Order: sequence, then C-alpha cells, then structure tokens
Amino acid sequence: MRRLPLVPLLLLQLALLVAAEAPEAPVSAPQSLVWGPGLRAGVVLPVRYFYLQAVNSEGQNLTRSPPGPVYHEYCECPEEDPQAWQKTLSCPAKEPQIAKDFSSFPSINLQQMLNEVPKRFGDERGAIVHYTILSNLIYRRSLGKYTDFKMFSDEILLSLARKVLLPDLEFYVNLGDWPLEHRKVNETPGPLPIISWCGSLDSRDVILPTYDITHSTLEAMRGVTNDLLSIQGNTGPSWINKTEKAFFRGRDSREERLQLVQLSKDNPQLLDAGITGYFFFQEKEKELGKAKLIGFFDFFKYKYQVNVDGTVAAYRYPYLMLGDSLVLKQDSPYYEHFYMALKPWKHYVPIKRNLSDLLEKVEWAKENDEEAKKIAKEGQLTARDLLQPHRLYCYYYRVLQKYAERQTSKPEIRDGMELVPQPNDSASICQCHRKRPLREEL
Repeated sequence: MRRLPLVPLLLLQLALLVAAEAPEAPVSAPQSLVWGPGLRAGVVLPVRYFYLQAVNSEGQNLTRSPPGPVYHEYCECPEEDPQAWQKTLSCPAKEPQIAKDFSSFPSINLQQMLNEVPKRFGDERGAIVHYTILSNLIYRRSLGKYTDFKMFSDEILLSLARKVLLPDLEFYVNLGDWPLEHRKVNETPGPLPIISWCGSLDSRDVILPTYDITHSTLEAMRGVTNDLLSIQGNTGPSWINKTEKAFFRGRDSREERLQLVQLSKDNPQLLDAGITGYFFFQEKEKELGKAKLIGFFDFFKYKYQVNVDGTVAAYRYPYLMLGDSLVLKQDSPYYEHFYMALKPWKHYVPIKRNLSDLLEKVEWAKENDEEAKKIAKEGQLTARDLLQPHRLYCYYYRVLQKYAERQTSKPEIRDGMELVPQPNDSASICQCHRKRPLREEL
C-alpha cells in the first residue's frame, strides 16, 4: 500500500464524505491510504479498480459501504417517490433551459398533437417516434421512415423507468439532427412541444441531452471508448507541455470547416486543421486533401480546440469542454441542453461564425497564456458539473415531469403502439426491496 498524494486525495475526499454522510469530518492525507491494481499502469483489466481508506487526524476510518441495498443497472426497481429519488441524486432545483423551453407551452393539448404531428412531421422522410408512458411501461410507434435512432431514446427511457416511477405522459421525439418546430408563440395555431436533441434560436423544440452524450453515459466502460468520464482521465500533456496551436479534425459537414482547413494551410504556425471524411463537399477533397484519423484523446496534445458546427451543434463540444485545452467556440444559432450555463470569455473564447477572427483569438491566447489557462480550467470544471451522469438523469426526468404537468387530458396507448420491453438480465441478481410481497386474500 502507498500513501495517497495530497491533490488526488482532495479531489476524491468530497465523494467519500458525501457517501459517508459526514461532510464535517476532516480527512488526513498522511493517514489515508490508496492501493490496488488499478493504480499500476502495466495491469490490464476490463475495469480498473482500486481501494481507498479515508482516515481523519485521530485515526478514525471515515469510509463505509453505502447504506441500504445497491442495485445494478438492469435491475428493475423504481423508486416510487420521485422527490426522494431526485433528492438522492442531488438534482438541481432549477434548470433554466427547461424553464425557457416550456415557457412556450403553458398547456399541452394531446388531441391537437395527435392530429397535427403525423401530418406535419410524420411523412416518408420523417424521423418521429410517438411515445406513451403509462404505469411506468413504455409504448411507442414510429412516424416516418428514418426512425432507427429510436434505440437511443428507448434505452434512456427504459433506464429511467428502472430507477424511478415516471409520470404518465404522451409525447413525440424527433430523432433527426435539426429542430422541427418553427411556429412562433403568437401564431395561430401555435407551436407544438416536439422533443429534440438540439435547439436553435428560431425553433421552439423542447431540448433533451443529445443521444450521443446520453448513450456514452449509459455505456461508459462498456460499449464506447469516449465517454464523459474517460475524457477527463485522458486530457493529454500538462498545459505548459501542450502544442501552442489551435486544432481541428472532423467531417465536411459545414462549409466553415473547409474554410478552417484553408486557414490552416495558410497559417500552419497557428492552426492544424484537417477534414477526415468528405460527403457534402466531395469536389473539395482534391484541393484541400484528406487528413488521417486521430484518436480523440490526442486532440488534447494541443492547447486550443476549435469547435465548429456540423449539420447542427457539434456533438463533440461537451467532450472538448471536459478536456483541459482552451475551447474556441464558433458563434452558432444551435445549442444543446447545457449551453445556457456557459458564458463567453469565462468558460470558452467565442469566434465569429465566418471564422474571420479565429487567428486573432489564437494570437490573443498565446499572448495571454495565464488568462487562457484560467478560462480553460473554468470551462472544464463547469462542464464537469453540468455533464455528470446523474445530472443527465435529473434533466431527462425533469423534462418528462414538466411535460406531464401541462397535459390537458390523459395519455393513451394509441393504435399501432407496441410495448418497449425492459432488457432481460436473468444472470444478475435483482431483489427489489421496494416491491411489496403479494399476500393471499383470506
């Protein structure tokens, strides 16, 4: 065993003390221990693990096992008291983006939705899934041809239903990239509360965390390499040892990305940008060239990261923010659920939509290294708080709750809907203490 260095201990002690419900207990770094195979670089295991023993200055052990039963991910054991569940997860009291989204919808007319959504958005090219949740069971039907991404909305709804009793509601999820509802509030008829993964300044969709960061949360340490936690452990060299250039790699999904490559060719001392795949502008490949793929963790070898929209908001943005490089973010009409909490010049450096000031901002960052480092760190810490797995669950639940409160009629299982079954994990033990045993009537 070896002593835990002071800095890692301070980073970990908050989690330890919260788990132990002893926020006032002082942890002694010299007395505390950390050990285990997960700390040895040469050990390769499916999941790295190590042990912590937090001790106070008097030698008292502050760590203990979590009180009460512990359930695995596929155990269907929902908390029947949503307020208790939210308290356990330390869900925030307010989510400004949710309040803003629902300000356009003081009430939700389910019959109007049933009549209008299929006609307006459910054509052959549509990507809409119609959901009903009743008695914590999830039903759905597809509207349109391109609904394969329902696997992502299914998995988070099923995961939520295993953890907490969901309200009864009936809603529509847009599986496409672009937000759909562009009616204004003062129009007649008014906008419909379509639920989407991306919003824009000229749309009225209700926004949920993207399928990308949601899936990476659900599959962390299993089916994905880049997730919101692994990024934080792979942020490259320390700030002083990072390459002092702005960096970008990505597809050709927006014209400004092509401009970025040309800027890089003309100013290689400031910018390293390349297109890794051509689809939208195939005629430009010969002129601009095709860059080799590079692992995402290697992005953070560079001190500055350029975030440019793709078809909509770039889904890489949360991952870039969780690294310790400075993010140079393109002005954009598109946004994700957490953008409202991030401020220019505090959490990132803004660049104009046409990229005309990008090189100027890179020069500024080089000349103001300490300020650039401070902004990068502030952005990382804020993103880390906003994008923790429990915060995503809280956000999803709060959207469903606010939607259900506004329904003017009871949701129904409509024609064509099918039950979305919970995954079968019979190999794992799931003894739910919340389920009351059935008693025979005498």
